[in-house]
Parts: sequence; structure tokens; C-alpha cells
Amino acid sequence: MRRLILALGAAFAMAAAPAAAQTYPAKSITMIVPFAAGGPTDVIARIVSDHMSRTLGQSIVVENVAGAGGTTGSLRVARATPDGYTIMMGNLGTHSASVGLYPNLAYDPRTDFAPVINTAGTPMLISAHKDFPANTLQEFIALLKANPSKYNYGHGGIGSTSHLTCVFFHHLIKAPVQQVPFRGSGPAMNALLAKQLDYVCDQTVGIVPQLTNLKTYVVATPNRLDVAKDVPTSAEGGLPEFQAVGWNAIFAPKDTPKEIVDRLNAAGRAALADPGVRARLLELGCIIPDDAGQSSAALGAHVRAEVDKWTPVIKAAGVTAP
Repeated sequence: MRRLILALGAAFAMAAAPAAAQTYPAKSITMIVPFAAGGPTDVIARIVSDHMSRTLGQSIVVENVAGAGGTTGSLRVARATPDGYTIMMGNLGTHSASVGLYPNLAYDPRTDFAPVINTAGTPMLISAHKDFPANTLQEFIALLKANPSKYNYGHGGIGSTSHLTCVFFHHLIKAPVQQVPFRGSGPAMNALLAKQLDYVCDQTVGIVPQLTNLKTYVVATPNRLDVAKDVPTSAEGGLPEFQAVGWNAIFAPKDTPKEIVDRLNAAGRAALADPGVRARLLELGCIIPDDAGQSSAALGAHVRAEVDKWTPVIKAAGVTAP
């Protein structure tokens, strides 16, 4: 009898899953942002989710769950019920670099999530407060190398994109500068503007709106950005190997039904095709993925490739999370 009950229960669950997918979404959706409000991932999440909610016919509520370089919020999503009502906006830090940084990471970004859609690439820049003495990238590097203990930089938490970019930069110039972790890039930027920090390595989304209030030395891309035409590239600044582009993407828990993932992907594509959404993202210096790059499969492949790319960089730099 017990076996019969279990078998009937399993059969009912299998039958109910397609039905639930057909009526999805029947209530509001929670999108976890694993960083404090105001940072690049939070900004992109709110821009994209606002349009997605209109497409889906249900509100998407953004909830900030900061901590441990974004892994706290990510773990919450990994362990959530795979019904499409808890999703997240992850990034390079939470879904690639975390593998190399956290030896005991409680989730595997390659297997514990259903990739939904890559929403925006975000080139990285290095900016100091207005009164920092260096005026060029080479002057900046010379100051850091001459006396690294004199200066400090802020980031959005161990393993965040802003942290990893600075780790990569300091590894290249061989200057172990003091770090000041925050619970997101937004608070780090506020501290920089208040001159409580010397500099940050951050995404265009965080720096472009503050360009006139900062000294920005470099963009880590081969070409200058339309939204920051006066900022030299890493090659122009004399450090061509400094290439870094962050990214922000939507994930659901693993085992989320394909029909629901497809529905979320379609809503994400509609958002990225909307002229208003595109204009806002482009104004912030974002790179919008092409049609092929917006598929769930492309995001899954991208995550795996980024894990393979950043793990040796992190190990070579000798960085570990606390």
C-alpha cells in the first residue's frame, strides 16, 4: 500500500508540473539581487525586471540579499523551490569566480541553477576620487607600486566583480594594495565619493553616472566606450593585458521546468529588445548580448567558460575568501 501511495504521489507530481508551467506565473515573482541596493547588478536587475513584469503579467519584486560576495543570496536561490517564483540576477562573481574563491562553496554555479538569460556585459573601469594625485594610468600604477600600504580600494564584497577586477589589476602590476570590502558596489561608490577610499575597480553601470565626480584612469577593453570617450583603454594606458568585462544574468534554481525557463527567457528577450530598456542600458555603458547570446544554452556555456577562465587567475593571485 505504501509503495502504491508513493507511486501515485510521484505520478501526480509529474502530471501537475506541466499544468503549473502552463499557468505560470500565477503570482508575483521574487528576483534576488545578492548585493546591496544601488550597485550595478541591482540597477540592471531593476531595469530589466520592470519590463519583464509587464510581459509576464505579474510583478517581479527585487529583493536585496547581500553578504559573502553575493554567495549568500545565490545559495538561497539554489535551494529555493524550482517553480519559477524565486529567481536571481547573478554576475561574474557569484556564478564563475566563486568557484575559485570559496573552497567550500555550498553551490556549484554550473549545475545548481537553470540559466535563463544573459542580460548585459559591463566593461570594467578604474576610478579614484577627484583629489587623488595621479593623472594618468602610469602615474597611478607608479604610486601604488611605490607605496601600496599607503592606499586602499573598495569593492562590493569578496568575490564580487569589483573585487576580482582589482585583484587581476594588482596581480598584473604586482602591488598588494589594502582592500576595504562592502556589502555591494553601491556603498563602495558612496565611500569613494566621500573620499573615504582612494579608488575602485567597477562596472560601467556604477562609474559612468559619476564620471564627472571622479578621476577615471582606464577602461579594460580594446576600444574606448561611447559613454566615456575621454577614458583611455588599457592598451593606450600601457597595460594592454588588463582586459575585464563583467556580466549580469538571470538564473533560476535547477530543475525549474523548461517551459517556465523558456517563458522567463522570452520575457527577458522582450525587455532587451525594448528601445527604452536598450537606451537605458547603453547609456550606462552596457553591452547587450546578441540574439544567440541571449539563449539559456549560451548562458550555461558562458558560465562554464568563465569558471575555467577565472579559477586559475584567482589561484595565481593567491586570493582566498575568508
